[in-house]
Amino acid sequence: MQQVLIDPDKCLGCRSCELACAVAHSSSKNLFDAVAEVVSPRSRIAVERSGETNFPIQCRHCSEPQCIKACMTGALTQDPTQGLVVQDAQKCVGCWMCVMVCPFGAIVQDSSRRVALKCDRCPDRTEPACVEACPTGAITCQEVEGYSKQKRQAFLQRFTCEEVSA
Repeated sequence: MQQVLIDPDKCLGCRSCELACAVAHSSSKNLFDAVAEVVSPRSRIAVERSGETNFPIQCRHCSEPQCIKACMTGALTQDPTQGLVVQDAQKCVGCWMCVMVCPFGAIVQDSSRRVALKCDRCPDRTEPACVEACPTGAITCQEVEGYSKQKRQAFLQRFTCEEVSA
């Protein structure tokens, strides 16, 4: 299964992913119209900064999701074929238990609608909006093994270049 993966070395902290996510989850699906919507669209991804590092955070669709265990109404379930944590907003009562147990802080509250919001991987799109909007390629959607191989190759490249220049 493909995962949304982050390379913090490439993230500029521009928040294009946040804007694209909000627009993708708006009624109009259009930036200019979304701004005027009565209920403002909300992003399901948040770019956080620690020191010099920017890091987009969204639902990791954990293999053993604590949010599902904490959800007393059954609004959160795990899709058995893809492993994604999916939400039925109609069942959400806004108790925020999922918000409290998420180890990544990836679930947020939408107080105006009284529902929890989390990444749904943009099921109506071929590629998540955050991935498509990232200008530097810091956010990708790919198999974990392919990502790991790229990281190993990048490390090897840096390692061999440092050895040559030393």
